[in-house]
Amino acid sequence: MFLSRLHLRNYRNFAEQVVEFPPQGAALVGDNGQGKTNLLEAIYYLEIFRSFRGAPDEQLVRFGEEVFRAEARLSDGLGGDRTVSAAFDRRARKKKVALNGAEPERLGDALGQVGAVIFSPSDVEIVAGGPGGRRRFLDIVLSLAQPGYLSAVQRYRQALFQRNTLLRKGSSRALVEVWDAGLVLAGSRVIAARQRWVAARADSFAAHYERVAGGQPGRLGYAPSAPEMAEAQGEAQVQEAFRGALARAADREQRRGMTLVGPHRDDLRFTTLSADGAVLELRTYGSGGQQRTGAIALRMVEAETIHEARGRQPLILLDDVFAELDPGRSQRIIDWIETEDGGQVILTSPKPTDFHVRGDTLPRWGIRDGVILQD
Repeated sequence: MFLSRLHLRNYRNFAEQVVEFPPQGAALVGDNGQGKTNLLEAIYYLEIFRSFRGAPDEQLVRFGEEVFRAEARLSDGLGGDRTVSAAFDRRARKKKVALNGAEPERLGDALGQVGAVIFSPSDVEIVAGGPGGRRRFLDIVLSLAQPGYLSAVQRYRQALFQRNTLLRKGSSRALVEVWDAGLVLAGSRVIAARQRWVAARADSFAAHYERVAGGQPGRLGYAPSAPEMAEAQGEAQVQEAFRGALARAADREQRRGMTLVGPHRDDLRFTTLSADGAVLELRTYGSGGQQRTGAIALRMVEAETIHEARGRQPLILLDDVFAELDPGRSQRIIDWIETEDGGQVILTSPKPTDFHVRGDTLPRWGIRDGVILQD
């Protein structure tokens, strides 16, 4: 399957735009501020139904309008087409999603239909920024790849909200503990799924990091909020460790008015080795190039995850990624893309790039003021 058609109406600076994409993809070249990233954002919106840049839906509606709509047609080249669409009404604050014209029973049922992975300069914040961005990354990838993960996250957040509300009010410990069973059950499923994913992908991350970095080692690890959870294996052991951690944190939680252990406080660890063999945290001690390499390796692992979950090569979206990298790292990303069995690639750049993707077969289109200029 590949993205064959994209129709945007009142999305960001696009008034009305229809784009027909060839199976190999396209290169979009234009000055900054013309809408290149907006186009990739719209495509990826139809993958997760939210902006990868963290913008609320109301900010995606074109200035002066009330509703945006985006629709993608996915084709297999043999007449097997399907569509996924999304619309948001700013005045009613209502979002509508459809698959082949019909609304799914749950929004989660429509996730991942495009099968896209986006590489962006802002990805460095996954490595260099706070743990919230890393948890968000995990939640998106696992919601796209593992059935039941999204519902577990949603149940956990509901129990966490109720429990934190009681803690803030200074409610009795007995009343707070009413929510512990639901918190532990849903939270343990989230933690165990994250642990399995990191364990399964750690070697792949290390290989990608070393390749992009030209031989320098890099490691990926999972850091639960309580030490005992790091040793637990499987949901049953995680549940036992979670209950114990909650019991030990009870007095501190009462004093601080918040839940102090659980997947909402977990983290990913990115490390490398110094010249003398010391383990260094990329977030704290890594150079800008090392942090970007970690983010790129993480996206490559995400692409592998989506490939396995969907049974097809993902659509690779590259948002001006070569501008932030040295030539060696840029070429090694191209080399990785070329090994991905000819999957579709859509890239953006403010100027024609010296790096040739897909053997330089991608058509080059311009863009000006939200209008794509196809030759």
